[in-house]
Amino acid sequence: MRVASFNAVGRRKLSTARVRLLPGEGNVVVNKMPLLDYFKRETLKMIIEQPLHVTETLGKYDIHANVIGGGLTGQAGAVRLGIARALLKVNDEFRKKLKVAGFLTRDPRMKERKKYGQKGARKRFQFSKR
Repeated sequence: MRVASFNAVGRRKLSTARVRLLPGEGNVVVNKMPLLDYFKRETLKMIIEQPLHVTETLGKYDIHANVIGGGLTGQAGAVRLGIARALLKVNDEFRKKLKVAGFLTRDPRMKERKKYGQKGARKRFQFSKR
């Protein structure tokens, strides 16, 4: 018998997360590592579990996530969006709760590119009058 799994993709900054939700007892695995081994900061763990708290499904699903690109904060945000999108596939009635909490919106903020003739995206070289 095949167990139903729910797949979704989440993105944030330069990170992409492929998330799989399986009925289980709440184990979270990120890049084949337990959650607390991969995301050592407690705030990142909290970010990832937010959609589960809002929908009151914490401990009901095992989560397997593959994340590439970006830093840890961007990766945590990508996993959060992926979990929220996968929960919608589980039950469409979660949409209202997730939408109000803002977990279904892809954060569009990206790093601004460096401009030519400048030191960075906004910073200029020091101006000298003489």
